[in-house]
Amino acid sequence: ITFKDKPSRADIAVREGDVLFARMKGTKKVLRVTQELADVIVSTGFAVLRPGEDCDPAYLAAYLSTDYFERQKEKYCSGAIQPAITNGGIEKLQIPLPPLNDQIRIAHLLGKVAGLIAQRKQHLQQLDDLLKSVFLEMFGDPILNPNGFPVRRLSEFYVNPKEGTKCGPFGSALKKEELVDSGVPVWNMDNIAADGHMALPFRMWITKDKFEDLAAYSVQDGDIIISRAGTVGKMCVAYTNGEPAIISTNLIRLRLGSNLRPLHFVSLMLYCKGRVGRLKTGADGAFTHMNTGVLDSLEFPYPPIELQDQFGAIFGKVESIRARYRQSLADLEDLYGALSQKAFKGELDLSRMPLPRQVEEVPNLTIRATGESTISVSFLLPAPKDPEWLTVGNRQKLIEFWLTAWCEHYVEVPFEASKFLDAAYQQLVELTERNSFQFDKPGKGLDEAKWYEEPAPFGIDEYDQIKKWVFDALAAGKLNQVFQNNQIALL
Repeated sequence: ITFKDKPSRADIAVREGDVLFARMKGTKKVLRVTQELADVIVSTGFAVLRPGEDCDPAYLAAYLSTDYFERQKEKYCSGAIQPAITNGGIEKLQIPLPPLNDQIRIAHLLGKVAGLIAQRKQHLQQLDDLLKSVFLEMFGDPILNPNGFPVRRLSEFYVNPKEGTKCGPFGSALKKEELVDSGVPVWNMDNIAADGHMALPFRMWITKDKFEDLAAYSVQDGDIIISRAGTVGKMCVAYTNGEPAIISTNLIRLRLGSNLRPLHFVSLMLYCKGRVGRLKTGADGAFTHMNTGVLDSLEFPYPPIELQDQFGAIFGKVESIRARYRQSLADLEDLYGALSQKAFKGELDLSRMPLPRQVEEVPNLTIRATGESTISVSFLLPAPKDPEWLTVGNRQKLIEFWLTAWCEHYVEVPFEASKFLDAAYQQLVELTERNSFQFDKPGKGLDEAKWYEEPAPFGIDEYDQIKKWVFDALAAGKLNQVFQNNQIALL
């Protein structure tokens, strides 16, 4: 947008190194302004902090992202309709400020864990995208129905007319004071993840006697649990291992017979959202809800049961990987929380943690391919057979090994030194970080953790090696200079 068209509240100019946080109570948003974001204008809904020389911006951003800062901020929020912190309240905020080098260490450490968390989330999203792609490839768009599957009503597949669908108990049947600290689990909307899987742990329970009273609302293995208020239409397949459970007020239980796999229906509704009927009732923008009648009338293309089972087998293999990534993500988030808590309380021993290295400035190679790149980001350079090649003293062997693998993979793609080095360093970090944040032996605390130093960035020596390799490859006929797009490229 232009300055003239900007919203009236977009009135604060920021520069590189500034740290922003949302003023409004209950809004946890923090942003560190990087070089790419410098000179943008932000809303007055953000407070802009400009750290001095004794405060590292990355450290400040990490602290502002914590729950304990958020609690401190909310203590000074004021206002009846939209409580927010004023400049006067900001002046009362307190931030722990260790020596600058320790701030840098803390920010670097938390940044590495945060990077791994982001990586795990990306992996999970990629697996979700893979399953969606497989589903659409096998079954097609339900509106277009390219496979010509017969269109059937969901109600045809209920286990029986009485138990096919069931809304959760009314509030009078399950009162808040009847919930206990342990016992028979009660499903609520938080137990249905947005990506269609069952989200644990349970947070509500009832006694066995109360369960007997509410047995009509019980959950069995293979039931589909659907939210009917709030985020209407979230659903997942329940896996209870035979243990009893019930649904709560704002949920619907869908119980199918043997001719429609629960996984197929959930996947259909998840991957083809909005293309298989409308689950909500009520005008858009108003309070919406869902009733069992909406499910009764739902129509969709019905594929053969064998094809449903084939997708189920694929799903099972991918789900085993997703489960490991989810556990890894949970572990990393727990680790981040524990590290940040100790770090900001001054309880983390940083004496053995090295300061992060600064990236060495290197000149551009004069011989490189230019023009539009067609390199696929999916190619990972192979791990060397000898782990010693990952050390600084063996960089020459590692670079030569990876150059050969790179050129064997990208036979018809122009060689670009910068892209090769980016991929090589990324893989070097990944391989050397696989043991990062691990303890020397089980039972050791965070203070006794073994810190792993980040690999030294590639510099002049690696660039010189690549230049020599390029000239040697040209002389040996392994690379050829060709004229592409009015430029010289190496193939």
